[in-house]
Amino acid sequence: MSEAIETAPPQSDEATKNLAKEDQPTRSTTAPAPRRIIRRRRRAKKQQDEEDVVDPILLQKVIQESALPKDYNFEIIKSVRRIKQLNATHVALQMPEGLLLYATVLADVFQRLVPTLQHVSVLGDVTYGACCVDDLGAKALGAQLLLHYGHSCLVPLQHTAVPCLYVFVEIRIDVQHLVDCVCETIPESTPVCLLGTVQFRNALVEAAPIFNERNRPSVIPQAKPLSPGEVLGCTSPKLDAYPNSVVVFCADGRFHLESTMISNPNHKFLRYDPYSKLLTVEKYDTIKMKSIRHDAIQKARNAKIFGVVLGTLGRQGNPAILQNIRSLLTKHNKRSFIMLLSEVTPAKLSSIPKPDAWVQIACPRLSVDWGHFFNVPVLSSYELHVCLEETEWNTKDNSYPMDFYSQAGGPWSNYHGTNKDRQCQVVP
Repeated sequence: MSEAIETAPPQSDEATKNLAKEDQPTRSTTAPAPRRIIRRRRRAKKQQDEEDVVDPILLQKVIQESALPKDYNFEIIKSVRRIKQLNATHVALQMPEGLLLYATVLADVFQRLVPTLQHVSVLGDVTYGACCVDDLGAKALGAQLLLHYGHSCLVPLQHTAVPCLYVFVEIRIDVQHLVDCVCETIPESTPVCLLGTVQFRNALVEAAPIFNERNRPSVIPQAKPLSPGEVLGCTSPKLDAYPNSVVVFCADGRFHLESTMISNPNHKFLRYDPYSKLLTVEKYDTIKMKSIRHDAIQKARNAKIFGVVLGTLGRQGNPAILQNIRSLLTKHNKRSFIMLLSEVTPAKLSSIPKPDAWVQIACPRLSVDWGHFFNVPVLSSYELHVCLEETEWNTKDNSYPMDFYSQAGGPWSNYHGTNKDRQCQVVP
């Protein structure tokens, strides 16, 4: 069988060029298909990690029987993981008075979830903040781990005498009610600064986009190394970048709020109490406070002998600041001596008549709030710098620095220069 083969007639050069163009791939004018992104299922991994730490059935049973408040996050799994990592047989619990009623309940929870845990000690001394972390007391009791509740990490973990775990105890609140109250109070287009205590930091993050949707542009300022929106009684962010904003502060008391009001006297303040669900207008007489403190500084200029108080309540006192203070006093021909105190009260200081003035390295709010109750000036480390003319007294905007644990703080603060090492420098 023969096959017929047909041959095409020869083509011209022009036709050949046209065929070559047709054979070339054509470029699509349509947009490329969207790139598919596959994300890992972190939730499943987190759930698996939690199951590796503690039996979920046992955990659910223990939590239900403990009757701990559901809106309070005590980070049980995180704590149990740390206890097991250290093979700890003795754990110490430290918490502010508002949480102290849950101490024995938490102790029972941990001992049920960690059978090898033999002892849980509750530290009952007063706890004002994270600066009061009592790792030294925990070590004296023989604890291998300290669980500190209700505050953020101020004292670096590498400087504690025993391993320490900070549990913020974040609290769930009615965020929508907070936003509704504020929006009923301030007009649209009013910028808002959201601040509060560490327990409500997640609520601030949740509230911010809702304020934006309702035409109240919101920001969450930060004083590093604190968390965004977090305020301490001695440390608060400066709000100079938001001059026309209203500060919405989430807390059940005024102590932390006053820190922000002292350092930002020209702003308007609203405080939302998440327990009573009340929104109140708050004010602070900064001019009067600064007048009282300026008078104390002026009186201390004539002092020849200074008593230097190093706070021993937890880690309030910073030895590095103590050394700097004594060096300044020596530089200005002032005599001084050191006194260790856990509680600075008028009765204790008045029993020592020798000094003409005191400077306390514990909490600057002791001087601001209570300084006028002492019979001689009791200055903070910042006020001593002003007294010795090492820094200027701010007269521009009536503000008073609240930067004791801020990275942007002055030489009187905990994170300035070598102060953050909390060690006395060896003088050659």
